[in-house]
Amino acid sequence: MERPYNKQSKKGIFNKRLMSVVIFLMVFLFVLNAASCAKKEDSSQKPVIGVAWRSDQNSESFAATCQAIEAAGGTARVLGLVRSYDLYYENDQLKDGKYEDGSLSKEAAKLVKTNTWQNSNVEEIMAGINVVVFPGGEDISPSLYFEPQDAQTKEGFSAERDVSDYLLMSYCLEKDIPVLAICRGMQMLSVVSGASVAQDIPAYFKELGLDYGYEHRNEPKIQGEYRDFAFHDVVVKDHDSLLYRLMGADVIKDAPSWHHQAVVSTEGTRLKVTGMVEISGLEMIEAVERPDKSFVLGVQYHPEIAVVRSLDNTSINYFRKMVELAKR
Repeated sequence: MERPYNKQSKKGIFNKRLMSVVIFLMVFLFVLNAASCAKKEDSSQKPVIGVAWRSDQNSESFAATCQAIEAAGGTARVLGLVRSYDLYYENDQLKDGKYEDGSLSKEAAKLVKTNTWQNSNVEEIMAGINVVVFPGGEDISPSLYFEPQDAQTKEGFSAERDVSDYLLMSYCLEKDIPVLAICRGMQMLSVVSGASVAQDIPAYFKELGLDYGYEHRNEPKIQGEYRDFAFHDVVVKDHDSLLYRLMGADVIKDAPSWHHQAVVSTEGTRLKVTGMVEISGLEMIEAVERPDKSFVLGVQYHPEIAVVRSLDNTSINYFRKMVELAKR
């Protein structure tokens, strides 16, 4: 027998179905919102890597350093200028204590080296940061060397950055804060550690009576023209080193290079040389470490360039290590 038509029953079924659809949409939107919130939370909780201050943050190597950190899963945070309270500043500019070429005066350098980070704002700058990357950049004022020198080149100095980096590096070493120091950063690590630096590699080779083919930085052809990075191999000298554990190879192939200064001796310091390149029969230092610290590695070449240009699959390891250390 056919079931009689019941208008009220049909309406009840419709309402139930409508309620089911509404509940389903509410649950779906809740889940979607929760996933979105989780994604935002994950992003905000990415390990933060401090990047040492530089006034010109649009330079190729500086920007690439921040990009490489992000590619490795971290968040790059450019640190503020570290100021010495022994020197006078106006708007991040030293008003005294530097020469006409922009380098730090010997008198100011003596104050910085003597009083180091204790008489600065470095602890405020480092709040919430537990690993630091020192990127490449300008020449270091030779007044900061262990044995102060007069400037022999005019390729550009930043006294403000020199003071900031010297104090920050001193602080990181004393507090055993993990450090990755790139190019200028490696030179600053070496200067703070008491190593010797050659102000100009071509002049240094000329003094030694050796040929130099601009293996570390392409020779300028036209004044002011862009010079790309030079590429050369780096020999890893020690399997018991941070460098070897990161790269897992005896030779780092085609390392991007762009520098005209070099660390030439670590004798009498706590630095350990772990990477070299041979030019005209002369071994030149390409990587240094501080075995007395938990993780301090300096490389004279530019792994961040290899990362952003996708030149290899291993240079990202430097930055992944910093992210790993930041998580701890």
